[in-house]
Amino acid sequence: MRKPNQLEPNYAVPPGATLLETIESLGMSQAELASRMGRPLKTINEIVKGKAAITPETALELEKVLGAPASFWNNAERNYRETLARLENERQLEREVAWARQFPYAEMAKRGWVPGANAGVQRVQALLRFLGIASTEQWATFSLQTQGAYRESRSFQSDSYALGCWLRQGELAAQKIACAPFSETAFRSALQEARTLTAAPPEQAEQRLRELCAASGVAFVVVPEIKGTHVSGVTRWLHPAKALIQQSLRHKTDDHFWFTFFHEAGHILLHGKKAVFLEFNGITDPKEAEADQFARNCLIASAEWDAFLKAGRPTQASVRALARKLRIAPGIVVGRLQHDRIIPHSHFNELRTTLRLTPSAARVSP
Repeated sequence: MRKPNQLEPNYAVPPGATLLETIESLGMSQAELASRMGRPLKTINEIVKGKAAITPETALELEKVLGAPASFWNNAERNYRETLARLENERQLEREVAWARQFPYAEMAKRGWVPGANAGVQRVQALLRFLGIASTEQWATFSLQTQGAYRESRSFQSDSYALGCWLRQGELAAQKIACAPFSETAFRSALQEARTLTAAPPEQAEQRLRELCAASGVAFVVVPEIKGTHVSGVTRWLHPAKALIQQSLRHKTDDHFWFTFFHEAGHILLHGKKAVFLEFNGITDPKEAEADQFARNCLIASAEWDAFLKAGRPTQASVRALARKLRIAPGIVVGRLQHDRIIPHSHFNELRTTLRLTPSAARVSP
């Protein structure tokens, strides 16, 4: 691997040039070398000009005739071919600088996802390493494959470049989480405890939530949104035994956070491991509605909700009482009341909690 600040030549020297210098220093002609090796003069001439490669067999013959070890000639040939490939790759990357400008690179660098102060070809290379793709040609396929079932703002449409990077960061963070093989039974049990965590201190709840999810085969990560994503959460399967729930904490109150979590959990339990479904600007997929209903029922059962509403006009006292009874955060009750338009969005907000969770580990590409 190239060390930082290590310069690489912008030209490739064929090993044939070294071969020519060697035989000339010995007073040997190409014809004599060909005769001593039992090779056609044309073959030696093509090696000297870089048109033909030094094969391992040729390297052994050169070792016998010239004395320099075969490893020297093999390394010279390998370095030459690698340099040719690198230079061609750099020429290709130079044509992709405009592609790199479409990414929110400065913000990604600020978060430690990619190296800072990169421009031009270096930026293209850093993005390819971060995304885990060999060339820009794979970007379209990669960006489609990483789009899972996510709750998106109905007011904005996501920028595909920003969204792809946000999703990739979640994938990288999830790779660091050791999970048991997915178990539906274990995950359903985990959701029962997760429901009670809504009323726990945020730091304690976050740590326990990660543990519960990992023990049932689900990696839970928090990756703050970057400009242009407009996404609250995503659910997808990294492989058949490991699911991922990724949240952005876009809406920083406890009701939004927990509803999004249970919504994404609903996708895991209700919808297939290969399903891809999106919600754009008010166009709601039926599976999104199913996940919404799953989240509502997990947090507040329909019977409990109906009884609460029949008891009279909600007050802060009645909200707190229901929350204590159900062992959930009062903010969840407030969020439900506001969403269902039973109270205005300006009411009871003092019962909601603003969360400050820990972003999942970032990785800076070397």
